[in-house]
Amino acid sequence: MKPKLTLKQIARELDVSVSTVSKALRDSIEISEETRQKVKAFAKLYNYKPNNIALSLKNRKTRTIGIVLPEIVHDFFATVISGVEQVANEKGYNVIICLSNNSFDREVMNMEMLANGSTDGFILSIAKETQQKKDYHHLEEVINQGMPLVLFDRVVDEIKCDKVIIDDTAGAKKAVQHLIDIGCKRIGIITTVDYISVGKLRTQGYLEALEANGMSPDEDLILKIEDMQGSEKEIAEFLKTRDLDGIFAVNEQFSTSAIRGLLNKGLKVPDDVSVIGFSDGELAHRFIPSLSTINQHGAEIGARAARLLIERLERSVDAEESYQTQIVETSLIERESTRHK
Repeated sequence: MKPKLTLKQIARELDVSVSTVSKALRDSIEISEETRQKVKAFAKLYNYKPNNIALSLKNRKTRTIGIVLPEIVHDFFATVISGVEQVANEKGYNVIICLSNNSFDREVMNMEMLANGSTDGFILSIAKETQQKKDYHHLEEVINQGMPLVLFDRVVDEIKCDKVIIDDTAGAKKAVQHLIDIGCKRIGIITTVDYISVGKLRTQGYLEALEANGMSPDEDLILKIEDMQGSEKEIAEFLKTRDLDGIFAVNEQFSTSAIRGLLNKGLKVPDDVSVIGFSDGELAHRFIPSLSTINQHGAEIGARAARLLIERLERSVDAEESYQTQIVETSLIERESTRHK
């Protein structure tokens, strides 16, 4: 008896994609007559009995979008999800959410699981460990399989796909300029290590803002954090020995930890030290004092990412392959953690 084959085995034997096999077995006009006949003949030879689930693989029939996030401790990612879901639901798509927990292996596992017939395409923010390794083979593979990918927030130039970002450098300059405008002279930054793209870009914005105002950057006032778990203790130790009147923190977690560290040091915020953060989540509203911040407009980022993905999913196969990078404008929100002029 001839062995039964799977879609993947047929695709491998004929050196075509799973999507091509699936469409050929359904007589899709997207596949050439020659290829359709070749796939059908091979399937018949090996007594392949297709089933409805297998035939839907990579065939844009699930109407489901996969979102892979590095973490969800920041409200920013929650607002991105809400933006994606709103647009997806309007267009008749469902959403599956996975967390990589900033792990390369977990990100790869999530992608493999979702690519196995669960979703039609991906919206993804790259894990910290993936950026550190600079290994993006799993992203290239799903694109090569014909599954569209939209990157947001943490993106890399090496992957050719649609992207939705903010101008992190410009947003950081906006934050630091606010501190300078209210009279801060010794401004520190609490940021991430440089291999995390957004941290590197926001640090660059901090340096550019200082230089634009004739202020020399001081390396002693720059704290780069790698381990988020121990960040509060690291920030407190940093603040104990620094004389600052302004702090720019590249996310809400660093902002609130900085304020706690300053209060424990016996300083008042904003009377002694003004603090501004990045990302306008619930914590920024509810923290005491409420946080001045740069609003990334996460819901708008999510909505744009969903539109880009769905447009590509519903585009004709013969459409020209060109990718977009959309930039969402940030805005400054002044609250209680920075002095008023």
